[in-house]
Amino acid sequence: MSKRDDIPPAYHNVAQHGVFPVASHDERARFNFLANLNKHVAMALGPGNAKAYERRVLPAFRAEHGREPKDRFEIRHAMNADPYHRFWSALKRNNMEMRQQNGRSMVIRQLGELNARARQWNEGRDTLELDPGVAVPRYQAAVDIHCMPGSYHGEVVPGDVSAGANYDCGIFVTTGGGLGALSDGGGQALVKWIARERPGWVPKRILDIGTTIGHNAVPLAVAFPDSEVIAIDTAAPSLRYGHARAQSMGVRNIRFVQANAEELGRFPDGHFDWVQTTMFLHETSGKALPRIIDESYRLLSDGGLMFHLEQPAYTDDMPLFEQFMRDWDAFNNNEPFWSAMHALDLPAVFRRAGFADADLFEAKVRAVVDTSVFPSHREEEVEDFGRAAVWHAYGAWKNSASLRMAAE
Repeated sequence: MSKRDDIPPAYHNVAQHGVFPVASHDERARFNFLANLNKHVAMALGPGNAKAYERRVLPAFRAEHGREPKDRFEIRHAMNADPYHRFWSALKRNNMEMRQQNGRSMVIRQLGELNARARQWNEGRDTLELDPGVAVPRYQAAVDIHCMPGSYHGEVVPGDVSAGANYDCGIFVTTGGGLGALSDGGGQALVKWIARERPGWVPKRILDIGTTIGHNAVPLAVAFPDSEVIAIDTAAPSLRYGHARAQSMGVRNIRFVQANAEELGRFPDGHFDWVQTTMFLHETSGKALPRIIDESYRLLSDGGLMFHLEQPAYTDDMPLFEQFMRDWDAFNNNEPFWSAMHALDLPAVFRRAGFADADLFEAKVRAVVDTSVFPSHREEEVEDFGRAAVWHAYGAWKNSASLRMAAE
């Protein structure tokens, strides 16, 4: 049997899964406009910020202070007074708000039908485990992350899937469809990376932390049909939707579990061969993040992989202006922990959790791009936020050095 034949039939060439919201003509037109506006703001208008900084803001700062800016925060304060940056920033923020509101209104219009379709895939299955005793952490509940009303955990009616449905259709718009019809280009990148780095390796159990609706976990379940994938999150509406989504695509070896990654006593030590997150750590607080890493270390088997995909850290090698631009989400897109997390020394956090220096590694991972949408995409292209995300991976193979020495 070929690898292609191992993929569930419902996953072949799928354009939409069984619980994706159905857009009307006007809703589709708005989404098309907002997706293209988002790309225009990023690619055509974005470079104007650098020109405004070099030609007006930086000379004015030098004249006033007699020195260069000392950090990204001084640049932000100065740039926020510049009319071009204010215009660009307002346009970017309003684009996000309009995207969220269009998705929300579309979901609410058909929420009864969406809930009914989700129940058909969820009821009576032991692969969805919800626990009302799991509280949404304050760092998740205090703001509407990404400007999404109700964030990942909000409900319009009790027991609904509204948050997951809004997130699913919204992320497709934000990426302009570049991550594929299922917006799973991140998960596909994980599959591609592990196939290259550890060919033939088959983990018994994989833990995906902060899964939301499983965009990045489902491709792992498909790539490793004999593995058990556990996808956890604290947000019940996202889990209901994510489980129904996976089931409708015929993916059966994945469980969606409501749990807080800071304390996973339900799983024994060394239970997983792969523990990972994708663009999740920046949504956790400074206190929660090390606890999650501690649990990741405890849960990981010897020789197992811990893998966290994020944007690059703010190192001394990164220009301050680039740090400022990357920090935009922290102050304008309801990502309150973004700035602090990207200034964090993650390898040091990993070492405190128990990983040895020889276990640690960093890597670049490019999202798998839908070439039918972006036919000119090439692997060697530099990072382009308007087309394809390039993540910075922080990883570790637990006790890898000691295991090699024992084998020798």
